[in-house]
Amino acid sequence: MLFPCGSLNVGTQEIVALALKLEPAERFKLVDEVLHSLDRPDPEIDRIWLEEAERRLAAYRAGRAKGIPAEEILGTS
Repeated sequence: MLFPCGSLNVGTQEIVALALKLEPAERFKLVDEVLHSLDRPDPEIDRIWLEEAERRLAAYRAGRAKGIPAEEILGTS
């Protein structure tokens, strides 16, 4: 894949090669920026999870669902 970079088209491999020439702290900063660009909140997913949480809480409060102790799930005692 090629990416525009000024008047040049830079491919993924060239970007990786350039990134590997950076100092470790700069590489970490680059990776952090790239990862954060992938982690964008999705309001629709948030809405669906909120509805599901409210449905589960209502079922628990109405006695239609039972809770499981955290110790049992996590295997701690």
